[in-house]
Amino acid sequence: MKYGKVIGRGNTATVYELEEAKVLKLFNQGYPRESVEKEFNNSRAISNMDFIKPKAYEIVFLEERIGIIYDKIEGESLLDWVMRTGDVQSCAVYMASLHKAILQNSISNVPSYKEFLKYNIINALSENQNKQKEALNMLDKLQDGITLCHGDFHPGNIFVSDGQAMVIDFMNVCHGDFLYDIARTVYLVEYTPVPVEVKEREMLLRFKKTLADLYLIEMNVTREMIQDYLSVITMARAGECPNE
Repeated sequence: MKYGKVIGRGNTATVYELEEAKVLKLFNQGYPRESVEKEFNNSRAISNMDFIKPKAYEIVFLEERIGIIYDKIEGESLLDWVMRTGDVQSCAVYMASLHKAILQNSISNVPSYKEFLKYNIINALSENQNKQKEALNMLDKLQDGITLCHGDFHPGNIFVSDGQAMVIDFMNVCHGDFLYDIARTVYLVEYTPVPVEVKEREMLLRFKKTLADLYLIEMNVTREMIQDYLSVITMARAGECPNE
């Protein structure tokens, strides 16, 4: 397979341009095959749902690496867009409009969000059984559901082109209560850390808080409505990203 220039690079994969308006998302050597297959299967499970996203075509193997062929997405990431324009209000509108379209869908043939959180809580609190039990009890009390949850919905996984927003990255697709996915977005936008050495760190922290607030207003959801979800997501995060 011949692939062209690099058009994207992340922590787990590099995206290469292909012919016929397609791209190859080629995962790093040693990245688990089951994780790639999970992303591919999630992409196929939501392929006919009514929101804009790239289509996944096939899994390919290149030497000691594994990849997925997707439709090529035009435009720029919403994160790059908002950093370039400074238009936080419009960023929140883009986010909420697309997220509402996603959350209108139901799905059952993907894992529950509670499975994802339980696994990470157990990892995060393996040395504190009392706190682990408390966290699992809190998780158990949260609502179930069959709403489609993206699981990783934030401006870095949204692309904008000609006024339209589309979503990428389907590794954490799950089903559950819609408030989980909104709380997860608030956590990823507002509470993920900013390194101390980053220039204008305080301004960036205020920017993150403002974007989360505006997004919640657009979603017509209050912080009180998602507080229990945020608490559990926060406890689980150390198991998901121990080096964060």
